[in-house]
Amino acid sequence: MTRSRRRYLRTTILGILAMAVLLWAAVDQFGVSRERVLELLLTTLLVVAVIIIIAALGAGLWILLRRLFGRR
Repeated sequence: MTRSRRRYLRTTILGILAMAVLLWAAVDQFGVSRERVLELLLTTLLVVAVIIIIAALGAGLWILLRRLFGRR
């Protein structure tokens, strides 16, 4: 495994662990219910999916317009 690959993997793992600590702190220290955390997670996933779909439609429209009005 190359040095850059190890660094990337380490950064990814540390980021995931940091997010887990934030969730643990919200549930344990501040009394946020697990149901509320799950609701926020599902809402976030839904918003991300909608953004990805809108971006894909925009890219598809852009490609279509370039083909229609491009040089022939």
